[in-house]
Amino acid sequence: MTEIKNKNIDAIYIHIPFCDKKCEYCDFCTFVRMEKEYRKYVDYLIREIRMYPKFKYDTIYFGGGTPSVLPVKMIQEIMEEFEWTENAEITLELNPTDMTLEKLKEIREIGINRLSIGIQSFQNHVLKFIGRQHSSEDAVNVYRMAREAGFSNITVDLMFGIPNQSIEDLQRDLNILKELKPENVSIYSLIWEEGTVFWSKLQKGILSEIDQDVEAQMYEMIIEFFNENRYCHYEISNFARIDGNFEQNKNISENCDLENKIGFQNFSEIKNNEEILKNVEDFEIIKKKQKNSGKHNLKYWRNVKFVGVGMSAASYYSGNRHSNVRTFKKYYDLIDSGNLPIDENTIEIVDEIESEKLKKMLGLRLIQEGIEYFEDEKVEKLIKNGLLEKFVVRKVEFLDKNTRKAEKNIVTKEKEIKNKVKNNEDLDGNIVKNAYEIRLRLTKRGMLLANDVFVEFI
Repeated sequence: MTEIKNKNIDAIYIHIPFCDKKCEYCDFCTFVRMEKEYRKYVDYLIREIRMYPKFKYDTIYFGGGTPSVLPVKMIQEIMEEFEWTENAEITLELNPTDMTLEKLKEIREIGINRLSIGIQSFQNHVLKFIGRQHSSEDAVNVYRMAREAGFSNITVDLMFGIPNQSIEDLQRDLNILKELKPENVSIYSLIWEEGTVFWSKLQKGILSEIDQDVEAQMYEMIIEFFNENRYCHYEISNFARIDGNFEQNKNISENCDLENKIGFQNFSEIKNNEEILKNVEDFEIIKKKQKNSGKHNLKYWRNVKFVGVGMSAASYYSGNRHSNVRTFKKYYDLIDSGNLPIDENTIEIVDEIESEKLKKMLGLRLIQEGIEYFEDEKVEKLIKNGLLEKFVVRKVEFLDKNTRKAEKNIVTKEKEIKNKVKNNEDLDGNIVKNAYEIRLRLTKRGMLLANDVFVEFI
């Protein structure tokens, strides 16, 4: 059996590789019309889970494929292998075509408390074009049934940038979302993956990519829509409904007019700059605005370690990132031999340097949080070009729980800082540094050109 270093892990992803039909854009490890394989696969999946230490999970995520095609009893058998925290997020991906109200209620009863519904579009001609089986009516019906079944945490997955999708199509999708009000929306542009039906058609000239300017217009339209409708843009492609009385995302740059930005390099420049201190952001409020975000996915973007089980499942565990094998035979044979079903060709050792790179690149996807600012020539260039910006947060919210006792002192110091600023008095730089943290995030323009930013951190 593969040696496992017993580290504290609180997130697990379970891959269910079965679908009723493979969509033409999909390159995930999926297999269609294999009902006879369900029982054997679940049995081996449980054996793989038992190879790991008995962790207490805070997030459990069933992805695929289409996990909801499994009988509820089999999903329950997998669930019985886990322990989870009191407020754990337990997510199941589903498609609109394989659901009934009765099945949704059964899923809720076994402990699933969050659904991720793969709708992709509410326009029938778009759905037909990408090879989806459900209709717009099916999508709305399954959403309403999920609410009736007791689900109060629902993510809707949509796509944009599809060749036959117009601006008007996208607007109609957004209008339906406005009516449904899901807790979370994941909306991604179409990716042309090698080996897919879409990729083949692209190579043959049957299909062509959407104009980049149109795609950018769609994305700007999406950002504006969610901002106007009380959603927090917490990750490049994800939006969480804001349920409290919090300000909208006006803190994110709406343009790249550098002359109007508050300029500062370090804490010495913050000390006596009243304008900066007036615009300090409260990280606790940022977290509350993100309340409806996907906890499991947030862990990934924060570069937190996690377990992945099932064919092709990715893991960040025991000092490396890796994926499992992608065929039933290899998966079963490795488990039968007492080994984790890891594809040796995918193992990437994550040392401290690599971990820092990942933390920066993944963290910049988090629109509200960003990453801790660091001095670097590439960073300064990206700031100058209007792709990144610095902002200030109260540092107390970044303290470890064991050091929360310092909170009272920092709040006191914060009052002292503001009084000194008001009276035009000099400040001790250390006081400022202990109370505040400079962070780095994408501007609105940076979101549109995110890949150009990320490549600088690879």
